Amino acid sequence: MRKLLFGFVLLCVGLTAYAAEFQPDTSDPLQLDVQKAILEIKKADPGIQKFFDQAAGYAVYPSVGKGGFVVGGAYGKGLVIVNGLVDGYTTMSQATVGLQLGGQKYAQFIFFKDDVALADFKRGNLEFGAQASAVAAKSGASADAAYNAGVAIFTNAAGGLMVEGTVGGQKFTYEPK
Repeated sequence: MRKLLFGFVLLCVGLTAYAAEFQPDTSDPLQLDVQKAILEIKKADPGIQKFFDQAAGYAVYPSVGKGGFVVGGAYGKGLVIVNGLVDGYTTMSQATVGLQLGGQKYAQFIFFKDDVALADFKRGNLEFGAQASAVAAKSGASADAAYNAGVAIFTNAAGGLMVEGTVGGQKFTYEPK
């Protein structure tokens, strides 16, 4: 009886954890792109799972395009996910000036440590330097990553080459679902 109860508890915990995983609406191309980006970053660094599990929510920009020659910029559309469900839509725009040349494409992930950080983002209160401490996804990179002001940022390069030493900033928008 005790083993049966233990097995039932494990099953419930497992189902609860599974229920929190993002399951895309297959008719929405953006949701499918977000799911693909999530799978790719988990493959690049399996340790990032702890951020998905512990965050109050997260924003995923599956395809950010970036380019520049002295003046540069980047833009991407994404989703805000809370408890495994789409909570809203978001955009990221970036402007930079300085020594830069090239272009690249990457996915960006912003994890919100708690409801306060998530609410700040939703109110439009999240802006930071373009060179903010984003952690490039690679095996083990998330092990030493930490939240800064309630936010942790990761990028996963998809292609391109960009050489830069710039000053700039990123701005975000949020629109509830």
